[in-house]
This record gives sequence, structure tokens and C-alpha cells, in this order.
Amino acid sequence: MFSLLLLIIYLSFVSLGLPDAVLGAAWPIIHEEFGVPISFSGSIYMLISCCTILSSLKSESLRLRFGTGKITAFSVLLTAVAIFGFSISPSLSVMLFFAIPYGLGAGSVDAALNHYVAVHYSGRSMNWLHCMWGIGAALGPYILGFVLQRGESWRSGYLVLSMIQATLTIILFLSLGLWGKEEKKEKTEEKKTPMSFRQILSITGAKECLVSFFLYCAIEQTLGLWSGSFMVYSLKIEAKLAASFVALFYFGITFGRFLAGILAAKWQDEALILGGCGILFLGLVLLFCSMVPGQEVKLFGMELRQLLVICALLLSGLGCAPIYPAIIHSTPRNFGAENTSALIGKQMAAAYIGSMSFPPFFGVLAKIFGTGLFPFFSTVLFFGMLFMYRNLLYKTRGKRGKIER
Repeated sequence: MFSLLLLIIYLSFVSLGLPDAVLGAAWPIIHEEFGVPISFSGSIYMLISCCTILSSLKSESLRLRFGTGKITAFSVLLTAVAIFGFSISPSLSVMLFFAIPYGLGAGSVDAALNHYVAVHYSGRSMNWLHCMWGIGAALGPYILGFVLQRGESWRSGYLVLSMIQATLTIILFLSLGLWGKEEKKEKTEEKKTPMSFRQILSITGAKECLVSFFLYCAIEQTLGLWSGSFMVYSLKIEAKLAASFVALFYFGITFGRFLAGILAAKWQDEALILGGCGILFLGLVLLFCSMVPGQEVKLFGMELRQLLVICALLLSGLGCAPIYPAIIHSTPRNFGAENTSALIGKQMAAAYIGSMSFPPFFGVLAKIFGTGLFPFFSTVLFFGMLFMYRNLLYKTRGKRGKIER
């Protein structure tokens, strides 16, 4: 059932995605202005990720104390302040300072809204929630590009984004009354104290859930960050063309989550996840096929290897699409509503750790063995994720189906 509150939640997730891809798009200009090496963007990314992980780990205790509505409003306020801070930063050190509230705000709102939608809404709403993130992630660089084309600086782009976030912050504070009824109900049904990490790991299937989530996010981030380098250095595809092909992966994720939202009306979360795994595996197979020599023959005006990698990235994006939201949405069914908040907070932390650690690790391996390792590396992560998820289903099969919405 659609509601005004769900619309506000969707807008919040659009805002969560808005600044995510902007740093990478603006950094070629920023690093020249600041006079720092281009590699220093990694320091900002790592600081944001560490703060995001920290706030995700504390999300359950914060939500129990303040409620989802207040956490969401204050978190978006933090990101608005941080993005405005980016726009006025005179140096890298000041930008690093503002990266702290950016990460803290992003982690809190991510965990809080994922928990709320998992408990109160359908699988369709969860998939479309993450589709909203994809829309925001695509709009951010577009807004920056529009501002730059009008002759303004990158600072103006961040200023526009901060104004959007500030507007949403006002809307969120004005809408706090919409959250009240459901939050009062939650407080009567849930545990009053947050669970320790040891208690969470003692829940049947929790370890498998966290590891499978960790590996999925490692796959998604590795595919997104390294597919371009793989195409340029291993497939000898022109850099500009490879960059446009990478966008197909994110298009596949965004469109796939919209499609998964429709399919969720009839398909259970487990079916969506396993179906996504099947499509993702097919995409990985096509990545291997693109490496086979002798594909200079042209079809539809493109080399066969280019067509194969296009199909590989689209299918990989479509396959990835339902996995993240469906794992989160199935948490109440697999572990009980009383454990959902604790599990989702740790899932968010596992997600950011996987996204933060494995792409740099592959970078080290690629430096030694070459980018041709990319399909093999991604496939190993895939089978590890699939193995852990199958173990999760086996251990929690007696609980599934007890919680209905």
C-alpha cells in the first residue's frame, strides 16, 4: 500500500544516492585545484566508509532511543551540512573533516530506513527503495555535469546538492508525526536493549547471512570499479567506449530493481535472490567468453567482444539487482522481527566493509597478475556468496513463512 510516508522514504533514498557518485566525477577537477595527487580521493572514500560502518554498527541502539523518523531527519541534516562543507572546502584537510558527518549520516539513514521498510512494507517496496538509490546515484553526476556546462565550478554543483538535502531535511522534520504510530507499536513488540555482536552471531544463520551479504557487496563494487580497467587493458577497448559500457552495469541494477519490485508481488525473496544469482552467473560466463581470442568479427557495427561485454555487464547488473534488497527484506522472515533491527545494522556494516576492502585487494592482484584476473576473481566471490546463502537457507528453513505482511 502506497502512502505519503513511503513517498518520503523513497525521497530519502534518492537523497542518499545523490552525492555517492559525485566525488568520483568531480575529483579530476578538485585534485588539480587542491594540488594533491589524484590517488588522494581514496583517503576521502576510506574515511567516509569507516564512519558509515561505525554508524551502521550503532544503528540499533540509536533507533531504539530516538526512533526511525528522528534518526532519518538528523542523518539527512548531517549529510546536508557535510555536502555544503565540501562546497566551501579550501583544502583536502577541510574536505576530510566534512567527510566525517557525511559517513555518519549515510550509515544511520541507510540502516534505519532498510529496517523500517523490511518490517512494514512488501518486497516490492524494498526493491523500489533501492531503485530510488540508483536514480539518486545517476542524478548526482548529471547535476554536477549540468552545472559545469553552464560555466560554474564544482563547488556550485555540491552547493545545489546541499540545497536539495536541506529541503528534504525540512520535509523530514515536518513529517515526524507520520512515523509515530508505527514506532509506538515497535517499542511494545521489540527488545528494549540493543543486542551485542556476540548475541547476534549466536542467532542461527546470522553468520552465513553477514558473510553472504559481505561477499555480494564485494562483487557489486568490484564489478562496478574494475570492469572499465578490464575492458581497456585486457580486451583493448577504447577508454571512452569502456566508460560508457560501465554505465550499463548500473543501468542494469536500477532497471532490475524496478523489475524485481513488480515480480515481488508473486515471487518470494528467496526466489528473487536465486534467480538473480542465475542471471549474474550468466553475465560472468559472458565475461569469460569476451576474453576468447579472435573476436574481431563485427556484428551490428561492433566487434563481437564488445557485444559480449555489453551483454555481460547488463546481465550482471540485472542479476545483482534483487539480491541486496531481497536479503534485507527477508531478514524478519529468517530471524524474527525482534532481531531484525540488530541484523540489518550489521548487514549494512558488512556491506560497507565488503565494498571497501575487496576492490583495493583486487587492485593489488591486478598489479601482479594483470586485469585478466577480473572474471576469475568475481566468479570466486560469486560462488562463495552462493555457498553461504544456501547454508543460510538451510539453517533458517524452519522459520521462513512465519512472518507475513
